[in-house]
Formats: sequence, structure tokens, C-alpha cells
Amino acid sequence: MGRRILIMLAGFFYYSGLVAMARRFHQRAGRRVAILTYHTSKGGNFLQHLLYLRRHYRIMPLEAALEELYTGKKDPQYQNDRRTPLVISLDDGYTDNYTYAMSVARDYCIPLTIYLVPDYIESHQRFWWFEGQSMARRARTSEVTLDKKHFNLQQERPALAQFIDDHARFATSVAERETFLAEARAVLDVSPMPDKQDRDEDRLPVTWEQVREMDESGWITLGAHTMHHPILSYIADPAEARYEVTECRRVLEEKLGHPVRSFAYPIGQAQHIGDAVVQAVRDAGYDWAVTTTYGINTPESDPYRLCRIEADIDQHWLVIAAEAAGLWGFISRLRWMPFIRNNFTNARRVKGR
Repeated sequence: MGRRILIMLAGFFYYSGLVAMARRFHQRAGRRVAILTYHTSKGGNFLQHLLYLRRHYRIMPLEAALEELYTGKKDPQYQNDRRTPLVISLDDGYTDNYTYAMSVARDYCIPLTIYLVPDYIESHQRFWWFEGQSMARRARTSEVTLDKKHFNLQQERPALAQFIDDHARFATSVAERETFLAEARAVLDVSPMPDKQDRDEDRLPVTWEQVREMDESGWITLGAHTMHHPILSYIADPAEARYEVTECRRVLEEKLGHPVRSFAYPIGQAQHIGDAVVQAVRDAGYDWAVTTTYGINTPESDPYRLCRIEADIDQHWLVIAAEAAGLWGFISRLRWMPFIRNNFTNARRVKGR
């Protein structure tokens, strides 16, 4: 029901001409850059989205788009192209970014920007945000007490999954998060290795070999997304937060052999960042950092708090059309109304955001 309402609203925006009017407004209002952010790319409408966006926007690598935004220097090949620059970014570095998104980028000449988490690339283990649902589903006991909270698993598996996810999400250090997950596995008697139902290769992290191939493709720009994907504002020790930001850049540059200029904050809303984290990103030498705060960027935008537009591969292209045109700010808040929210809960849990 909720999804249908959103598509109907987006359809009204599109077929009434409001989307086209908004695009023209941004073209005439001066320099602008819209940045969309996805996570996974395969199994939805990703290609359909990109083909629509390619018709109406000038899709660019993030670095080129931001250089133009802040300096005003336009690549001569785009001198007569008045379309608004738009960047397609993907967070976390899922394997399907390599197996599918890179193929789309190459086949359709559409540049992409992908933000990577080096520790997960190194270990090639599942991202922590999958653990709650996986452990709750696979638990072999009928009742369990975890961190002083009792669960009857005949009725409370969803509550257990949420409990595990919350503890991992709000951990005050990476060590605390990983210790809690290890203890949860032991209490629930589940293996750290995924079973057949969990074993989705496309949702595992990319490998270093795949990262290098993407980097050499000419269509993928790579950025930093912390070493271990903690939520930085929740980290108690400022030195650990700085390490997550700085070491991520160092490792990526060592592996790639060239500068890494941009950073994406995990989760990325204002409450997940904070001034100290922004300063750490500046001190680490990044030129730009992107959030998940909704908006379209102008030359007045803080280069370390750049806005992005959240997108899902299962969204209808009409919704993407409205979002990219800047019409979706107040409509997006409808996602949190009770009759719509449940349609998005599971999709959001899948992401590292």
C-alpha cells in the first residue's frame, strides 16, 4: 500500500510536468551537483534508473563533478551541455558492484563512484548489519538470554534480530561490536559461517583483485568508507574515530597506488557524524565527504558535508525521477509514517548506510 502511494505521487510529479520544471530550474539556477547513493545494484531496477538519469542529467565521476562545482571550470566536451551534473555512488563495496554495476558502467558508458571498507575486503566476511536476522533465524535454542534480555524464540525471533542489530549499530568501539557478536553466536549456538540461505555471494564484500580491476576500468572512482564501518559519532574514543578515517585512506592508497580524495560517512545522517568527525576527515587530507542528508549541492555547500539522495534498486523509476529533480524532500518523510514505514524497514536493514 505504501509503495503504491509513493509511486502514485511520483507519477503525478512526472506526468504533470513538475519534474521537468524542476530540472530546468536547476539548470538555470547556477552550478549544481546531485549525488545519488545506492548500495547493492543487482536484482532490481538499477539499469532502468541509470538509463533515465543518463537522458536527463550529465552523469559524471564524483571528483570531476565537484571540481566543476567549486571551480566553475567545465570540461570542454561538456561546454554546450546544460544538463545538471549528477553522480551515482554506491556504498560499502558489495560483490555485485563488481559483477553487475561495473558491467553496466562499462557497457553503457556511465561512470560510478564506489565507497569501500578495507577490513571487510581483507576478511571477505559478511557485513555486520546482516548478523541480527541471520543469527535469530539460525538460533538452535528455544529460549535465550542475551545481555540480560530474555527471548522466547517461538515468538520473539524478530525482536531478537532487532536487539542484535541495535547492539552492533550503537557500539562505542569496533572491539565492543565484534565481542558482542561473537558472544551472541556462542549463546545462540550458531556458526560464524553462513548457511545456504545466508550465502548470497553478491552481498559479500569485493576482493582486492576486484577492486583493482574496477579501478583500472576507467569507469569506477573509488572512495573511503572507514576501516570497519562503525557509526563514527558513537565511537567513544576520538582516537579510534580518527583511525577509522585516516587508516582507511592510507590502506586504499597503498593498494591502489594513487590518491583517494573522497570519504562517505557510514549511515551518514547528521546525528551519525558530528563536528569532531568532520574535522578528522579534514585532517586526514580528503578533499570532500558525503553524507546521506537529502539535497542538491551548490558552490556554497560545505565540501565535508555534501548532500546525497538515497536510492534503492527496488524503487520505481518515477520515484528516482522525482528524487533527482529535488522534489522529494517532503515526500521522503512519508516513508516514516506508520502505514508506509513497514515497506522500507527490511530494505534499509540490508544496507550498511
